[in-house]
Amino acid sequence: MFKVIKKQGRARRGVFTCAHGGEVQTPVFMNVGTQAAIKGGVSALDLKNELGTQIELSNTYHLHLRPGDDVVRAMGGLHRFMRWDGPILTDSGGFQVFSLAGLRKISEEGVTFASHLDGHRIFMGPEESMHIQSNLGSDIAMAFDECVENPAPYDYAKASCERTLRWLERCKKEHDRLNALPDTVNPGQMLFGINQGATYRDLRIWHMQQIAKLDCDGYAIGGLAVGEPTEVMYGIIDAVEPYMPADKPRYLMGVGTPSNIIEGVARGVDFFDCVMPARNARHGKLFTWSGTLNIKNAKYKLDGGPIDPECDCPVCRNFSRAYLRHLFIAASRYAFSTSPIRDTAFVIASSPSMIVRQLCVSVIISPTFSSMVLAKICNALIISSYFCSSTFIMPVPPCEPDDPPVYVLLFAALSATLWTESIPFSVALFPLVPARALCIAAIKTGEMIARAMGAG
Repeated sequence: MFKVIKKQGRARRGVFTCAHGGEVQTPVFMNVGTQAAIKGGVSALDLKNELGTQIELSNTYHLHLRPGDDVVRAMGGLHRFMRWDGPILTDSGGFQVFSLAGLRKISEEGVTFASHLDGHRIFMGPEESMHIQSNLGSDIAMAFDECVENPAPYDYAKASCERTLRWLERCKKEHDRLNALPDTVNPGQMLFGINQGATYRDLRIWHMQQIAKLDCDGYAIGGLAVGEPTEVMYGIIDAVEPYMPADKPRYLMGVGTPSNIIEGVARGVDFFDCVMPARNARHGKLFTWSGTLNIKNAKYKLDGGPIDPECDCPVCRNFSRAYLRHLFIAASRYAFSTSPIRDTAFVIASSPSMIVRQLCVSVIISPTFSSMVLAKICNALIISSYFCSSTFIMPVPPCEPDDPPVYVLLFAALSATLWTESIPFSVALFPLVPARALCIAAIKTGEMIARAMGAG
């Protein structure tokens, strides 16, 4: 069940419920535990007790290979197997088929491909994917689809998204049948359809219109962040979003950097996931409210401070930069568990409002941000300010493409210096002054900021 409780422009604030766990507050970042745990040693108990994870994501393909979905079913399903009592989303295996491009053969029935473990041949189609996910007992099953490489020839992309539509019809039929069985692991399992069509807007729109007719429990935008420029990805979201059912959750698959989340939220996306936080952390790249740092750098050898003094995660509460650097230099396995906890905690804690605060502070101290980036950040700031209050009616119009750079620079400066966590700054400071008039009045100040920052 999904309910939109607040909306401004295309950005949505919602509540999602399913068979496990309580209410999930959206927008939400889902942590990727590929094989029922985050690589690096972060357990389900860490996710729940230390990090505040709302939804965990596991991988159908990998769990089918190890330990086997039949094993997970025999153990009572994925929730009991991994000791996680919150919502779980399982992907369909379609992206793994995409990543094994040199080892696969696609037909109308499904895909035959070679295991990355031992090379044995595996066939997976819509029915097989639904069967595996039913055995896992996840709360959200993703439809089986083909993720097309970008760029792709138009004719191939068209044929692929047409086939993905037919596969979704088969997925839905099999999913309904499995949910009705008396011994199914999770009879309340939901099914999300996936929009495809490469980077062709007409294909994307057509496909979204068709899959919306099938009344899935939610809808995802797939096949993005696989080689296309970021602006192309945002353009596809812009094109597809008007055709996504307004009363269903929307999921941008495999996309989850802080800036991507901001852009996605502004375009009406509710769910995000990405392996990036844990993967970066395992290589020593850590997020802080002042930007990223490479903990392996020599300058942290004698640094007794926390990774981020503004963070309350277990790593920042208990360990110094010097100690964590030592773990990496010594190649300690402990480094590869503490660091993913650190970055995972950061992204979970990064609600839209907190992400924007971080980015806007970075804008003030960095001369390399362009006016376009500033405009995007400030649009997200307006959205997140709106989410901070249950009664706030937003007086601030979004930045327009033709607005002068000083307009967005002014908002960046205000957000970094005058932010309050509980009251949107525009309400606290300017309850009666029209926002655009305020900006015009501050142009001279903005010009000074622009010159000081070197942003044109």
